Amino acid sequence: MTRLPQERALRTREILLRAGAEAFDEYGYAGASIARILERAGVTAGAMYFHFKSKEGLALAVMEAQPQQIQPKLASDGLQRLVDITLVWACELQVNPLLRAGVRLSVEQGSFGVQDPSSYLGWREIMVQCLEDAEKQGELTGDARSEDIAEFLVGACTGIQLYSQLVSSRRDLPERTVRMWRMLLPGFAPPEVIARIDLDPRRGETG
Repeated sequence: MTRLPQERALRTREILLRAGAEAFDEYGYAGASIARILERAGVTAGAMYFHFKSKEGLALAVMEAQPQQIQPKLASDGLQRLVDITLVWACELQVNPLLRAGVRLSVEQGSFGVQDPSSYLGWREIMVQCLEDAEKQGELTGDARSEDIAEFLVGACTGIQLYSQLVSSRRDLPERTVRMWRMLLPGFAPPEVIARIDLDPRRGETG
């Protein structure tokens, strides 16, 4: 008898997460009022506060949901998986409000009194795992450190998406991501490994 209420609660949470993401993506944190979010979600204030306690709590949940928008769409491993994470990310940022809102809130969080590096640290750990798998497969040069590469990649991706957003509304982000990899890969991968890495930006198109 508890399964249906649990399923309804999960659906309500997902609806609120999506509605909040759409509002944050469109208006930013300050402009995304509770009233706007509730109107989009079609639920009561009580339902929202049951799941998220506050608008800040909803914003944090949107920020933390970023990896779930990417990882289920990947089938590769090692260094190719690391590349594919960024290619899917680049394409999804063009069409996925939940991912776009998570990125926007992560960048703008200081404006609403939050200093939470969790989303960046989460991406770093995901990338470290890919790089450690790549190392086991002999895909990295001997002096490459997974933590250093991952740390740099998180910053590089943050920078190129911001620049792309300003100059093209992210339309050129997949191509910029490929150019990033063409410059970075020779720094930590042997030539024979680079030769088999697929950098076609269409790998990021999952729909």
